[in-house]
Amino acid sequence: MRALLEAPGLGGVSDAVRLAVVVLASRTPSETGVVVIRTKELARWLGLSASYVASAVLPVLRCSGVVCVETAEGDYGQDDGLKCKVMPLWDASGSIGHPLALAKREFAVLQRLVEAVMAPGWMHRDNRVTPAGLIGTRTGRGSATDRLALLLLVMEARENGRVRQCGGAVDTKRGRAAATLARLMGCTAAAAEGILGRLEERELVCRVRVRTGSGLRHRTRLVVPAVAAAHGHSGVDSAREGRADALVPVFSDPDGAARGSEPADSDTEPQVNGSPVTDDADVAEPGDTAALHTDHPHLVTPVSPLALAGGFSGEAGGVCADLPDRAGVREDGGPLRREKPKESPVDERVGQRTAGAGAGGRPKAAGWETAQQQRRVGLPADLRLRVALGPVAWLWERLSGWQQDQVEAATKAELAQLAGLGVAPEGAPRLLADRLTDRLAETGGEALVTGPYGWLIRRGLPQRPACSHRKCDDGIRLDIGEDCENCGNVIHLRRARRARIGADLDRELPGLADRERRRVLEERLREQAAIDAEDLVWRQEQARAEQARRDAARAAAAEEAERERQAAAAAAAVCQALACEGCGRDQAAGLCEPCDHRRQTETLIGEAGLLAAVWSADLTDPGSIAAVAAEARTAIGDSVAAAWQEFLQITDVAALEADPEAARDVYAFAALQTAQQAVREYQDNALAMLGRIEEAEAEARRAYRAEQGRPWFQHNPTGADAVAAATKAADAARERVAGYLLTTRLEQLREQAHARAERPASWMDRLPGLAARPLDGDATGAVIP
Repeated sequence: MRALLEAPGLGGVSDAVRLAVVVLASRTPSETGVVVIRTKELARWLGLSASYVASAVLPVLRCSGVVCVETAEGDYGQDDGLKCKVMPLWDASGSIGHPLALAKREFAVLQRLVEAVMAPGWMHRDNRVTPAGLIGTRTGRGSATDRLALLLLVMEARENGRVRQCGGAVDTKRGRAAATLARLMGCTAAAAEGILGRLEERELVCRVRVRTGSGLRHRTRLVVPAVAAAHGHSGVDSAREGRADALVPVFSDPDGAARGSEPADSDTEPQVNGSPVTDDADVAEPGDTAALHTDHPHLVTPVSPLALAGGFSGEAGGVCADLPDRAGVREDGGPLRREKPKESPVDERVGQRTAGAGAGGRPKAAGWETAQQQRRVGLPADLRLRVALGPVAWLWERLSGWQQDQVEAATKAELAQLAGLGVAPEGAPRLLADRLTDRLAETGGEALVTGPYGWLIRRGLPQRPACSHRKCDDGIRLDIGEDCENCGNVIHLRRARRARIGADLDRELPGLADRERRRVLEERLREQAAIDAEDLVWRQEQARAEQARRDAARAAAAEEAERERQAAAAAAAVCQALACEGCGRDQAAGLCEPCDHRRQTETLIGEAGLLAAVWSADLTDPGSIAAVAAEARTAIGDSVAAAWQEFLQITDVAALEADPEAARDVYAFAALQTAQQAVREYQDNALAMLGRIEEAEAEARRAYRAEQGRPWFQHNPTGADAVAAATKAADAARERVAGYLLTTRLEQLREQAHARAERPASWMDRLPGLAARPLDGDATGAVIP
């Protein structure tokens, strides 16, 4: 695996490309050395989308020269089918002693291992299900990195699941486990810490403290439980100390502690806090210290004075409660000072130690009862809040009831803000717990927090962006858990500015002494910082003015929209108050529903007449068209009458007679429904009849012959497949011609009807009507029709 990942061409590429090489190597057949796979299937192995693999992984593989890729394009020109050849495996084939000259059984072992770690899972044709691998369900951003990291850790693990860790000096803030993974992956310790955190959340790896007989801190072991389980081992042999666990100080009973050369009692708890409070190498990773010797950090976590006596290591007398990290300033009164011995406040609280201890045996400081009035016991019931506030559980106990409510609200607001920044909802509590843990480490431990409420509200919970990026928190990107690139850019710009100013200074004032040069350089840097601050103020003012202008424009637009809405509502109210122009009904908005139905019915009857005339009338003879339209009107009228009679048979006739207006409404609606159905029938009939004319048949024959002449039917044009395809093409052509003829003839009939409506009637048609009018005796003059 090392030889494969260190192949020339893979330097500086992404983890997705490196993992793609590993996957292709594991699926390479030993006989041919060429693997055939689809882009979508390769993307499933990497936990990425097919489009990302096609655009960001395959081009890099081609350019690297590590994998020879031949592609078959899909429907849209994308890389679909892949024929890949891993060149390091191909070149090493047949070489004796080469680490990549794998035998058939070694190829099989590599394939099974990769499947066990990251197989995406399959559903077979016989409904058998192959489950996904250990990390096969991990998809999305960073999935390729996590999969490759787990594979390397599995290959480095022994039979008991322990991963061999690197030696030498490591970053004490990250630990030896993160340094080991960083060397395996070729990344920074910070990035490796994020990878380990994600793998620990899925319980794929765990960091375990070795437990000693005295319970002191010892080396950290990195364990892969799946490997241990596969070999029949438990893998985890001591308690886990997670990154977000609360700092819980535990005190031993001084009466049971070892004195002088007396052997220590293994049943007692250690005398100092078991949580790490410094970043010293001997505290974070005490791999080179004696395991059974008391660990004396330079800063412990004293909580409250204890009754200690005996003069052995770890004891101090007269500790002041107000100064938890120092010894008392003055001694208590004694015979040598000729003062009356006074009882130490520590001794006064010895009897109250048991009664004042909370859960876990933690002693409580003086004034505990007053400070904890009306407080709630333990962390909130919400699991997300319990996880987020776990590292500050002791500070939570020191808050009053009102303060606990405020901290709970602030925690919920921070979790909501993290979700809004792109952090997964299930990972936001753990991220906030990590933030509180880091802030406590900066402070030096819970015991140094004198004001729990103020510390939590103003320092522990708030996000602290180190740059202008909204997702930056102390130089770490919240959404991806890696170093903030924007912070790096800011540091680079500041260093470049300092170098530029220094070069200008050397050019303008050569020969300055180091101290004078440093003073002038700092002065110019301060001037530049002042200029930048003024520019920032100006840009902020411009931004506020622009925001005010946008707010004003938005408010004006809202007012205009409200005026338009009110005007539309007023117009609608006026329109609603109009009477029906057909029947005179009040509050009908100009046209009541029955009259509207009658108008639609009349329009549909006219449309049905045109549809009937399209195929059965002479389009050049208005009389023929009118006769066909009259027949259609009569037929629809008969259908309406029949439908009305059927309705009367199934309804209460007396109720209709009692409400004539309702009866008219029902009749109008029934007539509309009947007319709509008749129009559909007339249209279907017209299409069927137009499809039988010579033009449609000729087009159908041409389509039939054209389909038979297709290249794939030329060898057997009268076969069943060819005839079926030709018949389908002919029917489609016939329907297409019928639809075209129907549309064309309807437009012709409508134009003719419009022309007749615009042309006035002749006198031969108007005189009979005029002659039939009765005339009064006094009527004289011209008769106006």
